[in-house]
Amino acid sequence: MKRYGLVISAALIGIAFTLRGQEAAPPTVDLYEGQKQFEPMPSPELPNGPELPDISKLDENFSKPRSLGKQADDARIHIEWRQLKNQTVNDPAVQAAKAFAQAARTDLEKRNRLRDYYNIYYERMSALATTPEIKLALQALKTSHQGILDQPRVRPSPTPEGATPTPTPSRTPKKPTDKHKKKDKRKKVF
Repeated sequence: MKRYGLVISAALIGIAFTLRGQEAAPPTVDLYEGQKQFEPMPSPELPNGPELPDISKLDENFSKPRSLGKQADDARIHIEWRQLKNQTVNDPAVQAAKAFAQAARTDLEKRNRLRDYYNIYYERMSALATTPEIKLALQALKTSHQGILDQPRVRPSPTPEGATPTPTPSRTPKKPTDKHKKKDKRKKVF
């Protein structure tokens, strides 16, 4: 028991010394008292490094989607076009224009009404488009759809004055073939 008491008393004395040791130092100690401290002077002529752009410009640069290749860009544009098409198809003005075009009696009347329909349809889609790439793609699709409606051979447009019209190629006559003559497919042996 003496041993335990001795260990406990030694521990208490060690704790007391450490507590008193922390109180010995004053709360504010200036280690550099009497020394001249170095203070760098800012020079107004020299910048502190390269001039960086504003945060808004950095955000703008990093928010642009990177190109993953031509096929990936085409697939992305196609997906955006399908989404716009699904939104636009149910528009009442687009449906009315399509029904009006389908109710045409003659081919010429139908082509003219389809031109109006494509104008309405692609105007609605381009109004919903967000990127310039998809707007260019929509313009190309509109041009191709309306190009199908043109029939220059049926009713050619008048040629401008001074221009020579391009002649249409004439068909060359076929050589007469002997339809009734049978060929001997057997090999002749001499």
